[in-house]
Amino acid sequence: MEELQYYELNALVRTKPFVVVGIPAYNEEQTIANVIIEARKYSDAIIVCDDGSSDSTATIAEQLGALTIRHSKNLGKGWALRSIFEVCKKYNPDVIVTIDADGQHDPKEIPQLIKPILDGKIDVAIGSRYLVPSIHKIPYYRKFGLHLINWLNRKAINSDLRDTQNGFRAYTPKALKVVSSSVSNGFSVESEQIILADKVGLKIQEIPVTTKYAGLYRTSKKSPLTHGMSLIGYLLKVMVEERPLLYLGVPGLLSIFVGLFFTAWMFGIYSIENYIVTNMALASISFSIIGILAVFASITLYSIARVSEKLAQKIS
Repeated sequence: MEELQYYELNALVRTKPFVVVGIPAYNEEQTIANVIIEARKYSDAIIVCDDGSSDSTATIAEQLGALTIRHSKNLGKGWALRSIFEVCKKYNPDVIVTIDADGQHDPKEIPQLIKPILDGKIDVAIGSRYLVPSIHKIPYYRKFGLHLINWLNRKAINSDLRDTQNGFRAYTPKALKVVSSSVSNGFSVESEQIILADKVGLKIQEIPVTTKYAGLYRTSKKSPLTHGMSLIGYLLKVMVEERPLLYLGVPGLLSIFVGLFFTAWMFGIYSIENYIVTNMALASISFSIIGILAVFASITLYSIARVSEKLAQKIS
């Protein structure tokens, strides 16, 4: 693990509830100051993880009094959040809030985000830009990508969450322990956190929040295509792992039936014309082999998943 360097706060006045805000940041010198200043009004401590920035992000955060973690190189949002969570645990917070450093989210909405947690109703609060459709203007290319990713995420955990990629979130200490076990390095960490929380039965609720796009310095450090493809790849992997019989076994059976169809068609032509159509023979063999392999793989993955669940239950 990357060695972390951070500055301890000299003294913390313990209030009830004790709220800590974590801000992952990478080259955000244009916006980080305002986010910290506003978030301080609604929290007791602020932890910033400077994920290998080449600008003055860390210096600004330190000057504003935020506890600042420095990564010597860019490791990705997943690493940044885990670093924040590990330091956050030292302060025994009642609520942990994560907010992006680019100014998309409004820190003034922290109280409404954490209220259901403070009321003891939920474990994880996720800000949702889709619950207030009149005040957010998502660029069209991002809207399409987000709809696809959110749909895949819902299929992966069989939930009705609408905004799975929103980084404006709040957690109970119990939830913090769960989400800090994530292993994703990039932006897929936000999907992984939801999946981990759902697996252990934590209560998750979306809270309406505003999201700003117009006038932002930058809203993404990766190209939308690269970002989107990495998320889609991760979610497809999770879908296959969680429901192999449905997402691998069923397509495998369909492939076998297509192979049998080409086989019947090929022999039908052979019985009349007395010759084998090479393309049909290749199609028959290919679809059949792919289908058989997919079915066997789905059964194997299903068996492994069930054994893992039983072992986990025995350990717990």
